Amino acid sequence: MENEQEERRPWYRRRVLVGSVVGCAVLGGVLVLLPWGRTGGEPPAPTPGAQALAAVTTGVPAALPDLAVLIDERESHLRGHPRDAESWAVLGAAYVEQGRRTADPAYYPKAERVLRTSLKVRAKGNVEALGGLAALANARRDFPAARRWGEAARKLAPRRWTTYPLLIDTYTGLGDYKAAKKSLDRMLELGSGPAVLARAGAVYRDHGWREDAAAALSDAAALAEAPAERAAYLERGGQLAWERGDRDGALRHFQEAVRLDPDQRAALAGQGRALAALGRTTEALNAYRVALAKQPLPQYALELGELYDSLGLGQAARVQYDLLRERVRGAAAGGADEELVLGLLEADHGNPESAVRRLRAEWERQPGIAVADALGWALHRAGEGEEALRFAKIATDGTKGGGVRSALYVYHRGMIERGLELAGPARRHLEEALRINPYFSKLHAPRARQALDELGEPSLEAPEEPDGP
Repeated sequence: MENEQEERRPWYRRRVLVGSVVGCAVLGGVLVLLPWGRTGGEPPAPTPGAQALAAVTTGVPAALPDLAVLIDERESHLRGHPRDAESWAVLGAAYVEQGRRTADPAYYPKAERVLRTSLKVRAKGNVEALGGLAALANARRDFPAARRWGEAARKLAPRRWTTYPLLIDTYTGLGDYKAAKKSLDRMLELGSGPAVLARAGAVYRDHGWREDAAAALSDAAALAEAPAERAAYLERGGQLAWERGDRDGALRHFQEAVRLDPDQRAALAGQGRALAALGRTTEALNAYRVALAKQPLPQYALELGELYDSLGLGQAARVQYDLLRERVRGAAAGGADEELVLGLLEADHGNPESAVRRLRAEWERQPGIAVADALGWALHRAGEGEEALRFAKIATDGTKGGGVRSALYVYHRGMIERGLELAGPARRHLEEALRINPYFSKLHAPRARQALDELGEPSLEAPEEPDGP
């Protein structure tokens, strides 16, 4: 893997140099085609609706106020022009982005209706509607449906680079990492600019290539012109910093992202994560509460609940866990799948047997690495250690697809091995989890340290257990 990474870096750097010259044309490509009405001098600044149009048609993050303007404009336009298939597709894409940014699943059925209307108006050659339906399915975590729509869009327009980021998300969710890498390579052949670099960074992260991931995201943030887009890439850079245990670096990324885009709630939740690790508990709680108020994702409720648990505030934690279950039900009403986070909740704070049932069904439908980790942990919590270890290895073994460097995944594997009395492998993986990120969880990191203390030092009299397949 290291040789492959070294071979790729010079080529990647050449792409960055090219991207620094032409990258912003990707974001501005749609705007260039709009009638400015110039009479000389500099063109006027694009309107909020035009900015959001550029974003949703090139697959980059859009500012929430701009999205609202675009939605109003398209809804008004379509009342008088119901046969405009392209506008139906743009409206659908805007609804998907609005639903994703606000965590409001009510936008997803609306998006599906207007995207299917676009296909009815123009059944042939409507790659925009097909791409919108793929994006919708990804947002709902319905990766089998996303594959159908995304592959149909690719077949119709194989040189349209904006289809390939959708396919990368889809294949990653399905656990098909070779197909995801192939889609990345094709995207890099066809596209350039900050959106391409950011997507490449996500794939590099999933393969454990942290330096490449950080470089790609740094370049994407530097090249992005729109504040909301730049904030999104900074938030992803903050996630990378957090995953390697850099609390201060992560916090700086998250704070700058919120400064640029106050609606960047993922960065606010990230601040909560980093502040808690820094011992700034009151600030962390406030950051989580604000993030949840504006983007009530079940994942944030789980993190906040576990922070309360780590502080001994069990009742406050249970309130968050109940809210999580309520939000999962609301997501399901909008066609969104939040079984993964619900499975993690039930495994640690509810009914592990229920978690196993949910996550087995999820694995059968879309066997990604995150599901393998969660299912393995749920099986462990339900007392099925041998089967649990099989899934934990899938989630953490690069030869089986689990190349991502996740302290939580490695911690889960170490605790499963400890439960099976595999002291040597358990010790190695618990130590590795704390090396990757000593602060990965206010609840679980102390448990990892306690487990290591209980395991003690390796025996000098008996060989350690093999870390077999």
